[in-house]
Amino acid sequence: MAEMRFDHWPQGKPRIVGYDAKWDEDSTGWHGTVRAFGVETEEPRLAEALKTSCERVWDLFGLSGFARVDFRVDSEGTPLILEINTNPCISPDAGFAAAAAAAGMSYEALIEAIVEAA
Repeated sequence: MAEMRFDHWPQGKPRIVGYDAKWDEDSTGWHGTVRAFGVETEEPRLAEALKTSCERVWDLFGLSGFARVDFRVDSEGTPLILEINTNPCISPDAGFAAAAAAAGMSYEALIEAIVEAA
């Protein structure tokens, strides 16, 4: 599970991974949004809640192939679904590929799994 952290984020700036964070290498957003892994070991209850929510969304919407579910976690630790992305970017430097790599899956194996699921 990937988490976007907002390191050294300007006070008052909304914590959103917007255009600047994705495409403007000179921006505060680019440098301030950091992809992190480890929620499964750092917060296992939260990780289980996220996993359960993903599985429920998958079934509820009849998803197939591949998808990404984005969450916000409130101050109480409750996950809230932000969006269901049924066509996440699969470029080698994107978050989906990074999550696969963190799970021990090579980029080639990821693409092969997507093609086989189609």
